[in-house]
Amino acid sequence: MATTAWSITQSGRYEPFELQVARGQISWHIPVTVFGFNPDLDTTEETVWPGGGIISHPSAAIQWKVSSSSANDTSAGTGARTVFINGLDANYNEVTETVTLNGQTEVLTANSLLRINSAYVATAGSNNGAVGTIYFGTGVVTAGVPATVWQIILFDYNATVTGHYTVPAGYTAYMDTGQISAGQATGSTQVVSRLLASGTNNIRRTAAVVTLNNGAVNYDFFVPISFPEKTDIEAAAVGSAANNSVSSYFNLILIKNDAA
Repeated sequence: MATTAWSITQSGRYEPFELQVARGQISWHIPVTVFGFNPDLDTTEETVWPGGGIISHPSAAIQWKVSSSSANDTSAGTGARTVFINGLDANYNEVTETVTLNGQTEVLTANSLLRINSAYVATAGSNNGAVGTIYFGTGVVTAGVPATVWQIILFDYNATVTGHYTVPAGYTAYMDTGQISAGQATGSTQVVSRLLASGTNNIRRTAAVVTLNNGAVNYDFFVPISFPEKTDIEAAAVGSAANNSVSSYFNLILIKNDAA
């Protein structure tokens, strides 16, 4: 006999708030998880992202150049063919688009953007993903790498792993949990990691700081930290010695201001 499976929400019983948000059952609430990875953290503070150094942004909304280090990442190639972009326009409103790649030759985004919060490989050839690293930036492009890199899809990841997120206009972001982890092939380096927030004045303020040695630190905010619209949220770290691998994530819920 066939049976009908009903969710406990539909049946009128209790279901965790977080699951209801993830299922889109609570209006004006959007879940966001931001992952970051830096494969080579040294003794100067860097953003937890594959690009090294502190991540930078354009000073005004412009069309970004999208290119790959591999000629096989192209519209009919064996690698990545298209990438999906979630970005912010000049007014910090969310915009999305899909870009068709042209190998090491740059392709301009259709939209003028201040930020790319996330991007991923949407379609691919027989490789089932990108063959090279995909770059988003500006300036002269050499072998698929623009002079200034603002965002990266690291080879074999097929999605951005950048520990940075900018809150869209009209929303407040609430952070309740996250993690930072670090390790070194040999030895045990002290790593100091900071959670940073900066508004349109570009002042990078410390929201939290932790210290760890070859391990992970979870952080849970009993009262979630709130970040207003247009705030850049960034995970950054510095090692007491070179050659550390660092990863991070943080969980946000965006709540529309008009509904707060």
